[in-house]
Amino acid sequence: MKDNQSVRWGIIGCGAVTEVKSGPPYQLTSGFSLDAVMRRDLQKAEDYAKRHGVPHFYNDVDKIINNPEIDAIYIATPPDTHKLYGLMVAQAGKPCCIEKPLAPNYEDGVALVDAFKAKNVPLFVAYYRRSLPRFIQVETWLKENKIGDVRHINWSFSKPANDIDLNRTYNWRTDAKIAPGGYFDDLASHGLDLFAYLLGNFKQVSGISLNQQGLYSAKDAITATWIHENGITGTGSWHFGSFTREDSVSIIGSKGTIHFSIFKEEAIILENVEGIEELFIENPKHVQHYHVANLKADLIDGIPHPSTGETALHTSWVMSEILK
Repeated sequence: MKDNQSVRWGIIGCGAVTEVKSGPPYQLTSGFSLDAVMRRDLQKAEDYAKRHGVPHFYNDVDKIINNPEIDAIYIATPPDTHKLYGLMVAQAGKPCCIEKPLAPNYEDGVALVDAFKAKNVPLFVAYYRRSLPRFIQVETWLKENKIGDVRHINWSFSKPANDIDLNRTYNWRTDAKIAPGGYFDDLASHGLDLFAYLLGNFKQVSGISLNQQGLYSAKDAITATWIHENGITGTGSWHFGSFTREDSVSIIGSKGTIHFSIFKEEAIILENVEGIEELFIENPKHVQHYHVANLKADLIDGIPHPSTGETALHTSWVMSEILK
């Protein structure tokens, strides 16, 4: 886009994730404005617009995508509509940011990336951890060779079944037609995408996935092994019916180790011959603040964004390899 041009955004799917995490940054970032929202329930769209000071609201997706007064679209709907709406935005020739994961399956992700490439229009995906300061600090330690040559990464994640699961209440996040991996699709995608950012693309991936509890149609127990293109090995396990919650990542190097959590706001820890260093770096109030600021840097200032359709497509491939 042209230098110093203000970008007027519209949001499709102004649900819970947009209330605090992602919606406000589109209003607060210099050079951006949030001018319209769309939700299938017009009353809910109007309510959101009035509470957030958004001038226009719709329940018709065509009206927001093809509105000449809207320059770019943020799709914040469940994954099963990402392809449908994304292809419409590509056809309209407008920059787009899609909530993660890119799509329910790798093939749909390919279709989205190809459509935006064909129009030469930017596509971004909301893997915002690539922009968060606490993970940029991990990246800095790696670049400064604080743990020597990286050998291996391991992520252990588990959580108890929640009341929605136990009561067998419908939840799109555990509907195999929308999210084949269940909570794995929703949660593990964040970490796997971050690992590709920190350590380079994955080369070979394998996994075991199954449904142990029978509470819903999606998978609830997954394990994986992989190797990155640079020879770093990796392992991961994700279980969604455990006794306690665990979220622990270790990057093991020849001269030290880095420990951190993907989701918990706690200190990141560096251990090496110099001792132990703990840093607590608080997330911003609006967790997608830096992600959206980097959208502005890309669209207006020409500085490439760290999370694009292509990087997200690689993450989709990794997840599909684990689940298959």
